[in-house]
Amino acid sequence: MTTIVFDIEVAGLPWEEVDEITRGYLLSRAKSPEERDAVPERTALVPGLGKVIAIGMWLVHDAKGGDLDRGLLLLEGESAAERAWEKVPGSKIFRGDERALLTRFWDIVGKSVEKQGLPLLVTFNGRGYDGPILMIRSAQLGVRPSRQLVGYRYDIREHCDLADVLTFQGTTRENYKLDYWCRRFDIESPKGGIDGSQVGRAYRDGRIEDIGEYCLRDVRATAALYRKLESTLLPHFKGSRG
Repeated sequence: MTTIVFDIEVAGLPWEEVDEITRGYLLSRAKSPEERDAVPERTALVPGLGKVIAIGMWLVHDAKGGDLDRGLLLLEGESAAERAWEKVPGSKIFRGDERALLTRFWDIVGKSVEKQGLPLLVTFNGRGYDGPILMIRSAQLGVRPSRQLVGYRYDIREHCDLADVLTFQGTTRENYKLDYWCRRFDIESPKGGIDGSQVGRAYRDGRIEDIGEYCLRDVRATAALYRKLESTLLPHFKGSRG
């Protein structure tokens, strides 16, 4: 069964480009002065107020169930054909504008294999962030999503969110980041010269390839975590293909 892990990076709109009514609405939702002060730097977290600048994808299994270990980075930039990318071993890179990245993503994840159906998608917090952002942003740009990324929560047949799995689908009270779980399962941490909170600034500084590398390393770590859970925890969840 084809298994694809994915992750995205989003550049939020600069605060000065957000209209006055929306600014007031977002500020009114803040529950403390500290939250209010942070709002202008957190537009990437607000649906509809950011653009997708990188989509990292990692192929874990092919249609026949064979093990694979290769990545593809869809990265904003001047349009260029897919090529090998030396920054992350075993990966390729595709460059284009946001619409091109989204179209390519939906083409890949929406490709059904005879008798196998659609690929299994794996994320870390993809139900809470990546999936909704991808679907809403695509709609804003007039790109039709090829599938629903945020379906029935308690069935992992089509979308397995490992953050959801590791909280037993909301049963446990605490949430932990990917880096935490990588360390618990002896997986090389994806932490590097950039983290999620620095993406907006890095984008403004023109460090788009650094963002792409960060994204792809994150998705590779998520793939490694999936392999650890595939035959251990996941068989106990509804819809597991294991």
